Amino acid sequence: MNKKLVGACIIGQSGGPSSVINSSVLGAIKTALNAKEITRVYGANHGIVGVLNEELIDLELEDINELDLLRFTPSSALGSCRHKLKDPNVDDSEYLKILETFKKYDVRYFFYNGGNDSMDTCNKISKFCLEHGYECNVIGIPKTIDNDLYGTDHCPGYASSAKYIATSLMEIYLDTNVYDYGNITVVEIMGRNAGWLAGASCLAQISGFGPDLIYLPEVPFILEDFVDQVYEVYKKRGKALIAVSEGIKDLDGIYVSEYGQQGKEKDNFGHVQMGGLATYLAQIIKVKTGAKVRGIELSLLQRCSAHIASKTDYDEAYMAGEAAVVAAINGETDKMVGFECSRENGYTCKTKLVPLSEVANVEVKVPAAWINEAHNGVTQDFIDYLLPLIQGETELPKENGLPRFAKLKKILVDKK
Repeated sequence: MNKKLVGACIIGQSGGPSSVINSSVLGAIKTALNAKEITRVYGANHGIVGVLNEELIDLELEDINELDLLRFTPSSALGSCRHKLKDPNVDDSEYLKILETFKKYDVRYFFYNGGNDSMDTCNKISKFCLEHGYECNVIGIPKTIDNDLYGTDHCPGYASSAKYIATSLMEIYLDTNVYDYGNITVVEIMGRNAGWLAGASCLAQISGFGPDLIYLPEVPFILEDFVDQVYEVYKKRGKALIAVSEGIKDLDGIYVSEYGQQGKEKDNFGHVQMGGLATYLAQIIKVKTGAKVRGIELSLLQRCSAHIASKTDYDEAYMAGEAAVVAAINGETDKMVGFECSRENGYTCKTKLVPLSEVANVEVKVPAAWINEAHNGVTQDFIDYLLPLIQGETELPKENGLPRFAKLKKILVDKK
């Protein structure tokens, strides 16, 4: 464990937002403001890009009441980015600029709130500072609705998205069952390589209003089998509701969403833009069944649904931000905050630290034992794992009958 450092801190956000990502930032900000070792509290305007451009938000100038509203405000209040740092052994120019900014503003603590790629950024920055003899404690704060980070029971943001997905599937089920004619509905759910989000639709089945079939990217998707299984359900009850992950792949590892869409634009991390899968599958099913078929894409709604977020998720997200700052002050660095949970005799959750080198660029997928033998649903183990995480209702403040979200001033620090 390193010695305690005295200096400024930078808090940044990266990657896709969530309903509770700002709760983590609030936990970090409030803990940092009360820490005698931290002399200034800065926010990175649009993540690591803000550090590179020397655009730092003076968080001490924000109204405390507005900051408190971050707990219930979705999306990334400090601004996000999807900027991939190059391998420092190939090109270290950006790392030198980051180090220059750290030295210029006496930054001794860096907190980055994000998912897999963000933890990779954290890890690279931490090691670069160490190799160049600059003392700066770097801690990653987990965030991803995909729930695929290594070393943690689950990720902040996942539970609230899962709650939205399950609730939406229940509502869709009721809507599609009011008519006296047959219909089939395909719901596309986020999840590039891990099926945690699509799997969450299983919670809707508890009350009998869930999907008939659930398809995850962990197992190969065989289009012919899919059509046959949907048709079987349709013949039995005259209707069918299907939940499918956007990341399903065929036996050759090709994303089904890419069929006929080769050459789609990729982001800085090489990820192809997803979407359009539900519509594609609906067209295929319609040809086979002749039924009325609708494709629904939940899209961004599943990651910004603060109105139906989980209180457990909010509280744990805050706890993660708070724990990151405490750990850094106590000399920890090159670590990510993780959750260690128990579901025996009630649900309990506490934080732990995981080496960033173990987390970076590792995807955790749904266990094979949690997927049914037919590969079109999940087991009770999945439900038992997820159900405690969605408990508790949002305390979202309202104004004029609508949510009152935080309105930060985001005043940038004058460049010295």
